[in-house]
Amino acid sequence: MSELLTAAQMRAIEKTAIESGVVTGLELMERAGRGVVEAIYEQWPEIFEARDAAKGGAAPRPAASPRDICKKMKHAVVLCGPGNNGGDGFVVARLLQARGWAVSTYIYGDPEQLPTDARVNYDRWRELGSVADVTEFDPQQDCDCLVDALFGTGLSRGLPDLGALFAQIGERADGALVEAAPTSGCPAIVAVDVPSGLCADSGRVFPLGDGPLRSALRAHLTVSFHRLKLGHVLADGPTLCGKVVVKDIGLEANATVKTAELAAPSLQELRKDRGHHKFNHGHALVLTGGFGRTGAARLAARSALRVGAGLVTLGVPPAAQMEVASQITGLMMARVDGGAALADLLQDPRITALCLGPGLGLERARDLVPFALADPSRAAVLDADALSAFAAQPRALFDSLHTGCVLTPHAGEFARLFPDLAARLAQRPARGPISSKVDATREAAARAGCTVLYKGADTVIATPQGDCAIHLAAYERKAPWLATAGAGDVLAGLITGLLARGLGPYAAAQTAAWLHVESARSFGPGLIAEDLPDHLPHILAELDL
Repeated sequence: MSELLTAAQMRAIEKTAIESGVVTGLELMERAGRGVVEAIYEQWPEIFEARDAAKGGAAPRPAASPRDICKKMKHAVVLCGPGNNGGDGFVVARLLQARGWAVSTYIYGDPEQLPTDARVNYDRWRELGSVADVTEFDPQQDCDCLVDALFGTGLSRGLPDLGALFAQIGERADGALVEAAPTSGCPAIVAVDVPSGLCADSGRVFPLGDGPLRSALRAHLTVSFHRLKLGHVLADGPTLCGKVVVKDIGLEANATVKTAELAAPSLQELRKDRGHHKFNHGHALVLTGGFGRTGAARLAARSALRVGAGLVTLGVPPAAQMEVASQITGLMMARVDGGAALADLLQDPRITALCLGPGLGLERARDLVPFALADPSRAAVLDADALSAFAAQPRALFDSLHTGCVLTPHAGEFARLFPDLAARLAQRPARGPISSKVDATREAAARAGCTVLYKGADTVIATPQGDCAIHLAAYERKAPWLATAGAGDVLAGLITGLLARGLGPYAAAQTAAWLHVESARSFGPGLIAEDLPDHLPHILAELDL
């Protein structure tokens, strides 16, 4: 898995490396600047080829006049901040100039107050070029690349005195942001660490208040170091970062740091071995609502079957039996008219996982949930109505849950069960770090005593022990077609099917989230919820499973 760090965790790793004598802070700054320049060339080789050709770095070309060479010379603007991020910027300026660029640098703050290493690189650059105050920068001036080295991961406040500048840069650049690449006439905007104004721990921007101000810059390319940060993948991070690349600067992981991770699927667990029969792969029971409310549960049940559960049964109230019977073939059906009937059905030990919530109805959910959770050895997914039914008394639900459960709330359902955590998450304090979706989901899992999957483009999955994974439907894995009715029911069914097959709650949630997005990405535009489970065999076939 890929680690995701907070700003404090990154600082701790750097501090450990420096104090151990493995590397100096100055050397880390040099490596960071070198990484930014490498990333610029890797991202846009076709844009900067002409300049290198003019310098003789590429294959010989017809002789060019000095005037033509001047026209081809690339111009970079580097905006440097008052901390070590600004020091990285001065390294970038020096290295770009060494490659033949014309470079203009601007500083925010007093150079005399720069940290020691940043001041060294400021002085090195001053031997080569001038530095103007950032207030003198004209966002409309022509340049090929604008490097944002104002504030990195350490930012903990809004930047009202830069809001107008950010707005002017944004007016020029926003319309040209296409697939992390600038169009003609717009500079390539490159952020060092994170775009200035973005909280590196939450992916949210610091507020500036009303008016024509802008809270953060928006980049085409963001260059991170050592590891991704939480802010790159949460909330507004993917929108503001453009494309993120991570450059190695020679640091070791800190084993004492508790990190979050990018979710990874347990794909080998999806195989079916020769000689197995259906009960080797579990029996999932999905509870439906009443007449006219069974579609969501049927979607979940079909998804559980497609992901490999050996058997899937729909537990149906009497009034909906004919409706469900006319709609299913590979699924089975059992009459469940209340809690006592569910308790009788669950006498069958071969039922290994339950799904409650999709289209269930609030009253029916309150009746069935206590019976569904009576056996702590049987896994259960609680979604939709099974969560909202306990909005008035969430503690009653939490007291019934066990470690084999997975809760799958969207933002509204999360707020009903965890109103204090949702309120904290909605706050945008003037100073940070801002509370993140990771913080909220971790605390929710600890409170509920089970795995919580908080849905969204930045789906966060956490366990009561503090393990945390983020499944990201953004950047190269964006799947906007999942914004369709029933997609969440499919996800609940996928988790249920994987639990029935024997995956643990944390692994099942990660694998289901990955398959959910992979199926949507593969199908593409026009997707409706029914397509997700039926497209799953194509995904599994591509995985050779």
